[in-house]
Amino acid sequence: MSEEVEFEKIDFRSGCSLDRVQSLINIFDDFDRHEFDDQMALEVHTMKEHIFNILGDVQKLDGKLPAANEYLLLSGGARDGTLDIEVDGIGNMSRGNDFDLDYTLFVPVLKLHDRNQPVALDMRHSIPCHSWLSLKLFDDETVSRWQSCCCTIEQDTETCHFLSPPKVCDWFHEALCKVTEQFQQNPKRGQPNIQKAEKNGVATTIILSSGGTRIMYDLVPVISFRGWPAVAMGWLSENHFWDGLIPEEEVITGFHLVPASSLVGNKDMEWRLSFARSEVQLKRYIPLPFMKTFYAFKAVMNRALGRFSKVMKPYILRSLLLWACDRIKLHYLASEETIAECFLGLIDDTLQCLLSRSCPNYFIPQYNMIGHLDDETVLKLCQVVLMVRSDPAEHVQNAVDQVKAARESTKEYHDKQIKLRSLRKDEIGENGGAATDLGTDSRQELDLAEKMRRLVDSNPGKSISVFINPDDHSQPHFRIDGKFF
Repeated sequence: MSEEVEFEKIDFRSGCSLDRVQSLINIFDDFDRHEFDDQMALEVHTMKEHIFNILGDVQKLDGKLPAANEYLLLSGGARDGTLDIEVDGIGNMSRGNDFDLDYTLFVPVLKLHDRNQPVALDMRHSIPCHSWLSLKLFDDETVSRWQSCCCTIEQDTETCHFLSPPKVCDWFHEALCKVTEQFQQNPKRGQPNIQKAEKNGVATTIILSSGGTRIMYDLVPVISFRGWPAVAMGWLSENHFWDGLIPEEEVITGFHLVPASSLVGNKDMEWRLSFARSEVQLKRYIPLPFMKTFYAFKAVMNRALGRFSKVMKPYILRSLLLWACDRIKLHYLASEETIAECFLGLIDDTLQCLLSRSCPNYFIPQYNMIGHLDDETVLKLCQVVLMVRSDPAEHVQNAVDQVKAARESTKEYHDKQIKLRSLRKDEIGENGGAATDLGTDSRQELDLAEKMRRLVDSNPGKSISVFINPDDHSQPHFRIDGKFF
């Protein structure tokens, strides 16, 4: 009896080896994933606290921001598709050369958190997933505080103030620039350096550095709501991949309005609904192998579609991820053996949504995110996707080369900063007794990092914060959930 011959798995469309595609995706994941050592974790935490300090000073300027605020920090910059907004390219900046990590930070400028029922928004003038925001929902003091950022319209003999996204973004950017300039002019010991603060579409981009780590934050002014919008209630009655895995009340805790308009909307008054808070919850239940596949897919497609990012926004790829989870059994997506097939499937989904000119918003399916594309644009986009599909392994290889180069640049920057710090210690030591103080500071930093590590290990799942006086690092204060130590 003849032995069975085991054939290599080949993609019929491109002829490439599926094993090679899977191997490249695993390599990409190894380079793309950041493992924080204690020192880097401390630097990241210090920069996050500094961003909150900056926002605290913005609130003090004119009292517009809520005194007690709830920020939402998302992994990945606004250009990577963390949310559905218009942003400019990062120009000459790149990961590794200019920053090592990137995040999107939602900064609520107004909050509606006192409702336990579906939220009814003013959508009379907008297509689905968009809304105007009337200040009639707020008290007279709030109306007075924000009137300079409003558009005023007479409706039924009544004067209505609608909050204007462009005016809010302009105010937010100017306020951030004032505060960051003050920090730059009066630096304090132990404080992160502000390397850049510039406007990027509706976001303001700030790059901080601390020790050997640099972080790029895209700060976006938003309106924060508790509850769930009435326009999205129908979505809850459909079947989803997370049914039975997570309670519905955890998915619908809140949503935001972000400064973005539809092509047919009034750009001076129209906001877009964002469900980023819910996406954070749902992402926890997407199988890790499929998330690994998605990150490689996103890197490949963002690179290929880069010059079309204004019409084929990166957020569309995130929607394809969620729709795929609803359509395909989770045990299939959870298998390491199906990584290559899932990668090719996401490319095919991209092509299908272009050919059908249909990519519904996951939470409000009646909003088609690409319904406005014309035939010529669709043809160009299809050609790009077909180019990727014809040689997927080569495009993943290019993504691997790119992320590998970024990590090497990050390591080079980190090593350079460590060397400079060592040289400064030696110079101070040669000029007097200050070297002893520097050595003490270094030991204190290591002790603090070790204490943080022990706290994290012994308090799994809890929120841990550290507060440090920039002028006295010897007395850090820790907060575990609401308790201080």
